[in-house]
Amino acid sequence: MKKSVIYSVLFIFAGIVSMQAQSVIGKWKTIDDETGAAKSVVEIYQANGKVYGKVIQILEKGKEDKLCDQCKGDKKNKPIKGMVIIDGLSKNDSDWDGGKILDPKTGKEYKCTISLENENKLKVRGYVGFSLLGRTQYWTRIKE
Repeated sequence: MKKSVIYSVLFIFAGIVSMQAQSVIGKWKTIDDETGAAKSVVEIYQANGKVYGKVIQILEKGKEDKLCDQCKGDKKNKPIKGMVIIDGLSKNDSDWDGGKILDPKTGKEYKCTISLENENKLKVRGYVGFSLLGRTQYWTRIKE
């Protein structure tokens, strides 16, 4: 009897850990799709049922304190580090969409969808109009 309780607890714990590993929530290294170089670390988090992403570290040497000089509105000339660049995505089957992503390099905002390719690879797609007109990046999970 005790063994079955212990196995049940371990099984439930393993399921919880597995579900967390298969979540978009976490820290992700962004990769420049043109150069292949690591650019930043974005922390994706959930608040009020929506997903957001904030730049928590700039990896490009000499750009650690860069301002978003191309941004518009309240983000103009604000530090990119600490800036929320993924805003208000909602769960839609296996994807998160319905929100926006900001490209701090150009200051432009795009519609956005994100989904897991596997537990350590995130597909991030920004687009204008409909999803066929856009660009995809793949980010890698940072293990803590």
